[in-house]
Amino acid sequence: MVDHIGIGVLTRLVSRELVDEVVADLGRKEQRSGKLPARVMVYFVMAMALFYGEAYEEVMRKLVDGLRFMGTWRQGWGMPTPGALCQARQRLGAEVMRELYERVAVPCAMKSTKGAWTGGRRLMSLDGFGMDVPDSPENAEYFGYAGKKERCSLPFVRLAGLAECGTHALVAAEIGRKGEGEETLASRILKSGAIEPGMLVMVDSGLYSYNHLRMVIDAGAEALFRVGANVGLPLLKWLPDGSYLSYVADSAEKARASVKIRAGKIQITDLPGFYVRVVEYEVPDRGDDDGELITLISNIIDPDDLNAVDLAISYHERWEVELVIGEIKTHQRGSTVVLRSRKPELVEQEIWGLLLTHYGIRHLMREAADQADLDPDRLSFIRSLRVVRRQVSGQAAFSPSPAGREPR
Repeated sequence: MVDHIGIGVLTRLVSRELVDEVVADLGRKEQRSGKLPARVMVYFVMAMALFYGEAYEEVMRKLVDGLRFMGTWRQGWGMPTPGALCQARQRLGAEVMRELYERVAVPCAMKSTKGAWTGGRRLMSLDGFGMDVPDSPENAEYFGYAGKKERCSLPFVRLAGLAECGTHALVAAEIGRKGEGEETLASRILKSGAIEPGMLVMVDSGLYSYNHLRMVIDAGAEALFRVGANVGLPLLKWLPDGSYLSYVADSAEKARASVKIRAGKIQITDLPGFYVRVVEYEVPDRGDDDGELITLISNIIDPDDLNAVDLAISYHERWEVELVIGEIKTHQRGSTVVLRSRKPELVEQEIWGLLLTHYGIRHLMREAADQADLDPDRLSFIRSLRVVRRQVSGQAAFSPSPAGREPR
C-alpha cells in the first residue's frame, strides 16, 4: 500500500468520480479507444505542477503506480511519447481544470483553525500577480507583455486571486488576457460568488475602488480596504477608539454634486453610497521620516464590534496573500522557471493545474495543523511540498509494449 498512496495526494480532493463528472459535463470524454483518457491527463497536469523541470515522460513515470492502483492505467499500456502527451493535453483543454478548481477550492478553515478568524469573521485577501510564459507568437498575442517591455521580455499572464489568510488557500482566481489589468480580474472575482457573508475581505490601495467596496458589501461580507491619499473621506464624527465616521460615494456623482456640496445645498450623505469607519495609523521606519501613514476604511461601524487596533492588526494579515503568491511562483514552480506551455489554452490549463495542486497541499496542511492544534503558519510549505513530491513519486516500471485497452 505504501507504494501506492502517492496518487492519493492528488485524488483526495479531486476524486476519480468528480473528474469523470466534469469531463462528461464539458464533453471532453474520448470517443475512440487508444487515446490517453482525460481522467489520466487531469492527474498528469496536476503532477506537472509538482515537478517543474521534469520532462513529460518523467512526470508520467511518477504517476503510473498510483494510476494502476486506481484502475485508471491498464497493465498493457506502454509509455506515451511526449508528442502523445502534448496532443492529449490539447484534447483536455483548459476548462476541465478550471471547473475542477472552482468546484474544489473553497475556504477550508474550521472554526478551530488558529489565525484564520477575527471577531468571528473569516480573514480573506484579494490581490493580483503575474507569471512569465514562453515566448511564442500565440502567447504574445493572447497575453501581451508586462508594461511596455515588448521587445525585451517574455509574454506575461496577469492573475488575481482571493486567499484565505489563515490557511493560505487560494479559493478563487481569474486569468487575464491582453489588455486586462488586475482591477478587471479582481472585479470578476468579486462578481463570481466567491465572496460570502461572514468574510472580512481585505484589499490594498492598488485595487481600491468604490465599485469594489460596493460589491463586497452587496455580497453580504464586510470590507477592510486600504485607500490612498486621493480618496476624500469627510470627518462626520469621531468615535471612542480614535477612528472616525465618514462616507464614500461614487466618484462621478460626487464630482457632479461637488458645487452643491460646497454651497451647503446638499450633504455628501445625500449621494448614493456607504457610511464607513476610517482608521489611520503610522508604521515607523517606513516611507517618509515620520513613517508610513496607513488609512483603512471598513463598513464595520461599531467600535465595540472590532476596535481600531483590531482592524489594524487584521489588515496586516492581508500580507499573507503575498506569501501565498510566493509559494506558487517561487517554491512550487521555481523562482526562475517559466511555464511550459507555448499555446494560450495550455498556459491556462497549466495555471489551473498549478492552483489546484497548491490548494490540495494547503488543504492537507490545514488538516495537519488542526490535528496538532497549531496555527497553519507554523507548518513549512516547502517541507510539505517535498513530502507530497516523495509520495507521488513511485516505482514506474513501464514496458515498451503497445497500448492496450482504454480503462472504463
